[in-house]
Amino acid sequence: MTRIALLGDRSTHRSHQELDALIPRLADERGVEAVWVATGSGADLSAFDGVWLVPGSPYADDDAVLAELTRIRTAGQPFLGTCGGMQYAVLELTRGLLGQPATHAESDGAADDNVVVPLACALQGEERLVTPVPGTRFAGWCPEPFLGMHFCSYAASPAAIDALVAAGVVVGATAPDAGAEALEVPGHPFYVTSMFQPHVGAAAGEPIRPLIDAFLTAAG
Repeated sequence: MTRIALLGDRSTHRSHQELDALIPRLADERGVEAVWVATGSGADLSAFDGVWLVPGSPYADDDAVLAELTRIRTAGQPFLGTCGGMQYAVLELTRGLLGQPATHAESDGAADDNVVVPLACALQGEERLVTPVPGTRFAGWCPEPFLGMHFCSYAASPAAIDALVAAGVVVGATAPDAGAEALEVPGHPFYVTSMFQPHVGAAAGEPIRPLIDAFLTAAG
């Protein structure tokens, strides 16, 4: 059975309730075991077939999260990062791929090297139209625009996205008020992040989203 780690600090937030609803469905419908792993647990995540850095930042152990992201990027382990997972991926990519200082305005405070900054309009429990960028891997999984649910007040700055794109990172989708909605790291078996939360709807029995299925396929 394929095993994936849900890296994050489980809470009662709706986003995590939706993940809890998704876990048994992954087992029943996809034959995948999904296991919550706390960020400060010290667990060996290389033992899993894939890692999903789930929403809920700042994390209990930000340093452990960033260290895992470096290992995942360099080891080629299938990775999905959503909401906070995307924000922290941008931090690690800026530091590790570009070799530049990078901080997060929420956890580190406002600074000149913030690569994750407050959104002009917080998207808490709000849907936005996510538009795939033609020709990207993301568009291959999600070819048509769709409504994506958001629970976020921070996102990667446009300047940070521009710098990553110049280094080869691909913007897979965009959305109003959120900017870059999805990022892909070429040359990696599966390293994809999104600001929208593809698992929301699991509790209502909605179909498992294509982005999650693509991640599971890579992990399997």
